[in-house]
Amino acid sequence: MHDPTASPATIPPYTASEPADTIFGLPMAMAESFRLQGEAIGNDRARVRMPYQKQYTNSRGDMHGGAIATLLDVGLSCAARAHDPLRYGVVTVDLTIHFMAPAAGDVLCTSVCEKRGRSLSFVRGELRSEAGELLGMATGTFKLVERK
Repeated sequence: MHDPTASPATIPPYTASEPADTIFGLPMAMAESFRLQGEAIGNDRARVRMPYQKQYTNSRGDMHGGAIATLLDVGLSCAARAHDPLRYGVVTVDLTIHFMAPAAGDVLCTSVCEKRGRSLSFVRGELRSEAGELLGMATGTFKLVERK
Protein backbone atom coordinates (compact mmCIF):
# COMPACT_ATOMS: atom_id res chain seq x y z
CA MET A 1 0.00 0.00 0.00
CA HIS A 2 1.24 3.48 -0.82
CA ASP A 3 1.83 6.01 1.94
CA PRO A 4 0.72 9.58 1.07
CA THR A 5 2.89 10.92 3.88
CA ALA A 6 6.02 9.34 2.40
CA SER A 7 9.11 11.48 2.33
CA PRO A 8 8.89 14.39 -0.11
CA ALA A 9 11.87 12.82 -1.90
CA THR A 10 9.48 10.16 -3.23
CA ILE A 11 7.53 12.84 -5.09
CA PRO A 12 9.68 14.61 -7.69
CA PRO A 13 9.63 18.37 -7.11
CA TYR A 14 7.89 20.38 -9.79
CA THR A 15 10.20 23.22 -10.73
CA ALA A 16 8.59 24.52 -13.93
CA SER A 17 7.58 28.16 -13.82
CA GLU A 18 3.85 28.37 -14.46
CA PRO A 19 1.26 31.11 -14.72
CA ALA A 20 -1.00 31.48 -11.67
CA ASP A 21 -3.88 29.79 -13.52
CA THR A 22 -1.97 26.57 -14.22
CA ILE A 23 -1.42 23.42 -12.16
CA PHE A 24 1.21 20.93 -13.34
CA GLY A 25 0.99 22.11 -16.93
CA LEU A 26 -2.80 22.31 -17.29
CA PRO A 27 -4.76 25.57 -17.30
CA MET A 28 -7.24 25.88 -14.43
CA ALA A 29 -8.65 29.36 -13.86
CA MET A 30 -9.83 28.40 -10.37
CA ALA A 31 -6.24 27.67 -9.36
CA GLU A 32 -5.50 31.38 -9.67
CA SER A 33 -8.45 32.35 -7.45
CA PHE A 34 -7.34 29.98 -4.68
CA ARG A 35 -3.62 30.59 -5.39
CA LEU A 36 -3.05 26.83 -5.58
CA GLN A 37 0.57 25.88 -6.10
CA GLY A 38 1.69 22.55 -7.51
CA GLU A 39 4.82 21.63 -5.57
CA ALA A 40 5.56 18.02 -6.57
CA ILE A 41 4.22 15.37 -8.95
CA GLY A 42 5.31 11.91 -10.09
CA ASN A 43 5.47 8.31 -8.93
CA ASP A 44 1.64 8.32 -8.75
CA ARG A 45 1.81 11.11 -6.16
CA ALA A 46 1.21 14.85 -6.00
CA ARG A 47 1.55 17.67 -3.50
CA VAL A 48 -0.43 20.90 -3.82
CA ARG A 49 -0.35 23.91 -1.47
CA MET A 50 -3.12 26.36 -0.73
CA PRO A 51 -1.85 29.49 1.01
CA TYR A 52 -3.94 30.93 3.83
CA GLN A 53 -6.22 33.62 2.44
CA LYS A 54 -8.56 35.70 4.57
CA GLN A 55 -11.29 35.78 1.89
CA TYR A 56 -11.67 31.98 2.22
CA THR A 57 -12.07 31.83 6.00
CA ASN A 58 -15.05 31.09 8.20
CA SER A 59 -16.34 33.15 11.14
CA ARG A 60 -13.49 31.85 13.34
CA GLY A 61 -10.77 32.86 10.86
CA ASP A 62 -9.99 29.27 9.85
CA MET A 63 -9.95 28.18 6.21
CA HIS A 64 -13.52 27.40 5.16
CA GLY A 65 -14.39 23.75 4.51
CA GLY A 66 -15.46 24.59 0.96
CA ALA A 67 -12.03 26.04 0.18
CA ILE A 68 -10.39 22.99 1.73
CA ALA A 69 -12.64 20.73 -0.38
CA THR A 70 -11.43 22.56 -3.47
CA LEU A 71 -7.82 21.88 -2.50
CA LEU A 72 -8.60 18.19 -1.98
CA ASP A 73 -10.40 17.88 -5.30
CA VAL A 74 -7.49 19.47 -7.15
CA GLY A 75 -4.79 17.71 -5.13
CA LEU A 76 -6.25 14.24 -5.52
CA SER A 77 -7.00 14.79 -9.20
CA CYS A 78 -3.33 15.66 -9.75
CA ALA A 79 -2.26 12.28 -8.34
CA ALA A 80 -4.77 10.61 -10.68
CA ARG A 81 -2.89 12.07 -13.65
CA ALA A 82 0.60 12.00 -12.12
CA HIS A 83 1.74 9.23 -14.51
CA ASP A 84 1.34 11.59 -17.52
CA PRO A 85 0.33 15.07 -16.25
CA LEU A 86 0.20 16.84 -19.61
CA ARG A 87 -1.69 14.11 -21.45
CA TYR A 88 -4.69 13.79 -19.12
CA GLY A 89 -7.25 15.95 -17.42
CA VAL A 90 -9.74 14.39 -15.03
CA VAL A 91 -13.40 14.48 -14.10
CA THR A 92 -14.29 13.93 -10.45
CA VAL A 93 -16.61 10.93 -10.05
CA ASP A 94 -16.61 10.74 -6.25
CA LEU A 95 -14.94 12.64 -3.41
CA THR A 96 -15.25 11.74 0.28
CA ILE A 97 -13.74 14.13 2.83
CA HIS A 98 -13.09 13.77 6.55
CA PHE A 99 -12.23 17.03 8.33
CA MET A 100 -10.23 16.52 11.54
CA ALA A 101 -8.89 19.90 12.64
CA PRO A 102 -9.21 23.55 11.63
CA ALA A 103 -6.70 25.06 9.24
CA ALA A 104 -5.37 28.40 10.44
CA GLY A 105 -2.53 28.72 7.93
CA ASP A 106 -1.24 27.27 4.67
CA VAL A 107 -2.58 23.80 3.89
CA LEU A 108 -0.72 21.03 2.03
CA CYS A 109 -2.52 18.23 0.22
CA THR A 110 -0.41 15.14 -0.42
CA SER A 111 -2.08 12.41 -2.44
CA VAL A 112 -1.36 9.05 -4.02
CA CYS A 113 -3.08 7.14 -6.80
CA GLU A 114 -3.70 3.69 -5.33
CA LYS A 115 -5.05 2.10 -8.52
CA ARG A 116 -5.39 3.31 -12.07
CA GLY A 117 -7.48 1.52 -14.67
CA ARG A 118 -7.98 2.44 -18.31
CA SER A 119 -10.33 5.28 -17.43
CA LEU A 120 -10.78 5.42 -13.63
CA SER A 121 -8.23 6.25 -10.97
CA PHE A 122 -8.68 5.70 -7.23
CA VAL A 123 -6.84 8.18 -5.05
CA ARG A 124 -6.41 8.99 -1.37
CA GLY A 125 -4.82 11.97 0.29
CA GLU A 126 -4.13 13.92 3.42
CA LEU A 127 -4.25 17.54 4.46
CA ARG A 128 -1.58 18.82 6.78
CA SER A 129 -0.55 22.15 8.23
CA GLU A 130 2.99 23.37 7.61
CA ALA A 131 3.82 22.09 11.10
CA GLY A 132 2.71 18.60 10.03
CA GLU A 133 -0.60 18.46 11.93
CA LEU A 134 -3.15 16.18 10.26
CA LEU A 135 -6.13 18.33 9.26
CA GLY A 136 -8.12 15.92 7.12
CA MET A 137 -8.21 12.94 4.79
CA ALA A 138 -10.02 12.17 1.56
CA THR A 139 -10.57 9.50 -1.04
CA GLY A 140 -11.72 10.06 -4.57
CA THR A 141 -12.45 8.41 -7.89
CA PHE A 142 -11.46 10.29 -11.04
CA LYS A 143 -12.13 9.61 -14.71
CA LEU A 144 -9.10 10.20 -16.91
CA VAL A 145 -9.84 12.36 -19.96
CA GLU A 146 -7.21 12.53 -22.67
CA ARG A 147 -6.50 16.14 -23.64
CA LYS A 148 -6.50 17.18 -27.25
